Amino acid sequence: MKSFIIIVLSSLIIASCSVQNKTAEQQPVSTTKPIENNSQFFSGIAKKSNFDAVKINSKIDAKTGSFIPTLDAVIYIENGQKIWMNLTAVILQAARGIATPDGVKGYYKLDKTYIDSDFSYLNKLLNVNFIDYNALQNLLLGKTFLPVSDQNYKLTQNEQGFNLSSRETQKITENGKTTEYNISLDYDNNLNLNHVLLSNPQNNDQLEITYSNRETLNNESFPKNVKIIIKAKKTDEILIENTKFDFSRMETPYSVPANYKKTEIK
Repeated sequence: MKSFIIIVLSSLIIASCSVQNKTAEQQPVSTTKPIENNSQFFSGIAKKSNFDAVKINSKIDAKTGSFIPTLDAVIYIENGQKIWMNLTAVILQAARGIATPDGVKGYYKLDKTYIDSDFSYLNKLLNVNFIDYNALQNLLLGKTFLPVSDQNYKLTQNEQGFNLSSRETQKITENGKTTEYNISLDYDNNLNLNHVLLSNPQNNDQLEITYSNRETLNNESFPKNVKIIIKAKKTDEILIENTKFDFSRMETPYSVPANYKKTEIK
């Protein structure tokens, strides 16, 4: 169940993705070129989405060490209110999930299990503590989802755009346990988020997200390609390929079938 929950919840995080290895030549070249107006940069990356609702059709592939077939997904977002997703394998429904400001829910038909939790479940899964609904939606839309500021991050400009790097390790505390991360965020010249890397200097655990191939629809920049890599004792990779955007509202039914067993992440 845990491997599949990684797919379900990670898919709730992102809009779409495909395999794109980031080579050394593609990495932004760090420079110390001064930024004329830091406040304009930080206000630009904090700009909120103004769409009403969006429906995204996607295909999901996951590499978790266990065989998981390619999944067809419908991801539906009502801005600031809910993120709903339905997954099918071949022609059979496999799972359904929903996230609201109150938390996340989901069920998996193949082993008849479900989750019903606040955002601590998702934070445990990703080994962080900053995910709430707004952060989740920003992650899905390829927007800045981490708390950043001029005081805690160094802003530099390069040929590809901009880089934000934590001035010192950022401390994240959950259930009394503090973890330190080095954090780097890359943006293009239009202030679109391209790449995020959180790395633990003590054990080399990493959470890496790459956004690319953006498309502007209804005055909103959507990342058509995204790749999530979770590196700990093993590496999980989530790949999603977007096929269609639709900005009409839709029904989002959700109810756990009878005799399903609730599961917790350990």
